[in-house]
Amino acid sequence: MKEDLDKFEKAQNLAYEATSSVMKLLYEGITEKEAAGLLDTYCRDSEVASFFHKPFAWFGDRTRFLNFKSQFNFLPSHRRLNVGDVVILDVAPILQGHVADVGHTFIFGKEQNPDVIKAKKLLLKLRKDLPGMFMSSISTKEIWEKVDDEIKENGFDNIHQLYPFSVLGHRVRKVPLGHLPGITIPFGWHSLWSLASHGLFSELLGPKHKGSKVGVWAIEPHIGGKDFGAKFEELLVVDDSGRAFWLSENVPHLKEGWLTT
Repeated sequence: MKEDLDKFEKAQNLAYEATSSVMKLLYEGITEKEAAGLLDTYCRDSEVASFFHKPFAWFGDRTRFLNFKSQFNFLPSHRRLNVGDVVILDVAPILQGHVADVGHTFIFGKEQNPDVIKAKKLLLKLRKDLPGMFMSSISTKEIWEKVDDEIKENGFDNIHQLYPFSVLGHRVRKVPLGHLPGITIPFGWHSLWSLASHGLFSELLGPKHKGSKVGVWAIEPHIGGKDFGAKFEELLVVDDSGRAFWLSENVPHLKEGWLTT
């Protein structure tokens, strides 16, 4: 398992390198589609041939999925970036067959936003608490409910409930033929095979999830204020002994100023 975890961490590090690099390349007026294209290019230049899902970029009120009416609304749009916008970059490269899926939230420009800072603090608290939840006797369904309750008690909206199947997270695995291109509109055949071949619903940590906690999970609590959303997404490991831990502590949202450029 140690060798596999090292490879998952290598994939996750690459994904964060992509979001951190693209964050520095953004400029006022760039579109979500163009930003997502930069994520795609960075990964492909780093020997990535396929993705678990299409790279995403969301700006401003689109980070809280405001007025999203269909699954197509999740795809990067022609929305242009303005100074002070909250930005979420989400990329899921497959590197040497190992899937990573990360989300990176920040504010474009130097303006501070007290509501976003409050959201950051809540997300960091959830990150601190989630391993303990996975190691406890509560079910995955109860984990979803506990996170939902905490989000609402702090005055925010639960945005991940708007994801397909309302997932707080999903398992990631080593996939075959990761060196081959996959169609990603927005999910590729690699991700569909990975999820469906292991039962689909047991792989998706939604409000009705049943099953084992063991595995490598991409966990993505996503919360919303009035006109913005914020999230992190990173890999959480639950081993056969029931121990749960984040794959790495070297992630952007643990660094000072992770919500500002």
